[in-house]
Amino acid sequence: MGRFFIQTYGCQMNEADSELLAGLLVEEGWAPVGRPEDADLVLVNTCAVRERAAARALGYLENLAALKRERGLRIGMVGCLARHLGRSALERLPHLDVLLGPDSYEHLVPYLRAQKKERLVDLRPRRTVTYAGLPHLRSPGVNAWVSVMRGCDRFCTYCVVPYTRGRERSLPAECVLEEVRRAVSEGFVSVTLLGQTVTAYRDEGRDLAWLLQEVARIEGLLRIRFLAPYPGQITERLVGVMATEPKVCKHVHLPLQSGSDRVLEAMHRGYTSSEFVDLVDRMRAAVPGLAVTTDLMVGFPGETEEDYDATLSVMRRLRFDGAFMFAYSERPGTAAARRMKDDVPREVKRARLEKLIALQESHSLERFEAFLGKTVEVLVESEARKPQGWFYGRSDDFRDVIFRPLEGEDLRAGVLVSVLIEEASAHTLKGRQVPAAGT
Repeated sequence: MGRFFIQTYGCQMNEADSELLAGLLVEEGWAPVGRPEDADLVLVNTCAVRERAAARALGYLENLAALKRERGLRIGMVGCLARHLGRSALERLPHLDVLLGPDSYEHLVPYLRAQKKERLVDLRPRRTVTYAGLPHLRSPGVNAWVSVMRGCDRFCTYCVVPYTRGRERSLPAECVLEEVRRAVSEGFVSVTLLGQTVTAYRDEGRDLAWLLQEVARIEGLLRIRFLAPYPGQITERLVGVMATEPKVCKHVHLPLQSGSDRVLEAMHRGYTSSEFVDLVDRMRAAVPGLAVTTDLMVGFPGETEEDYDATLSVMRRLRFDGAFMFAYSERPGTAAARRMKDDVPREVKRARLEKLIALQESHSLERFEAFLGKTVEVLVESEARKPQGWFYGRSDDFRDVIFRPLEGEDLRAGVLVSVLIEEASAHTLKGRQVPAAGT
């Protein structure tokens, strides 16, 4: 059929969607290549949530115009930004041949098969599309992304996801379990269950806690993660599974966004700062060693110094293991863009963000240094970039670990090893492999 290359921007859901697109193309007879210069079809899978990711994707697509003139290849823009921009994307990028929203990927192969000259444009939302049972072509590694649901019903005022990915719909549990079994048969020993609000998963009364227990029964699987939960949907049953099921990793990413109740209400987050703090306290008490990471935003419309200080106060109280931190950027079409003035000056946002990052770096360093002299179990992922001969992996609580292997040890990706931690930074643990307990 031809050769294809996919460039992906955005979250893990986009990574999973790119694997789906690759699987559909390979099943049709297309071959993947490692760079656009060797391809007959280039797809750019885009994100609309972050301004920077959207700008990078658009810049990449603009640069492909010269390659198209030179080689005559077909170029497609797919994903969230495609739906967000709509047909206006064709005005900015007239060299596009394909423009598909997240619910329209199944139309790509029939279009290519028909060898049509006209563009393929399909941006319609579809409430029933889940892509359950369709093939995925995953990149080699130890972890497989497995989508268990699509869309979001939260409608946070700053977020475009409900508009770009549509409303929530869960995949049938049997399809999820079959996809996990397929990934394990392909050599993956870790899976991450994905959903924009993964804790909203429901299939005939079965919830995420039930699904995690069923996934854990699959032979050959070593670790299970899930992204991204909504704090207001963390149930006692889910916490109980995290506490008692050894394969479910001791890490949770809980987006706080702001420590100000006034800002949280304006964001339509559905919880207060005290409720969030109480949730983290209960989870840490129930799951010893639980790592908690978060998302934090500064400069939301109307954010005062008092609001900002409230965020710093919650950070000092909870001392997160890590955080994704960013300044608010207005996303067209959201409730915040329609109803609220982006009134926090850019320089104020920058100063607040810098202070936020500095505080979090100190907390992360404190959390990582607590592992000095301790032995942690690491899932080996690859050889480390440096030092030469060292390996890279992740601990159960999702910390990056670089380590020196035992003398004469023939290590490979996908095995669990014990590592004595001897150095720590705010982002990485370093140490040496030691014999596992009982050996």
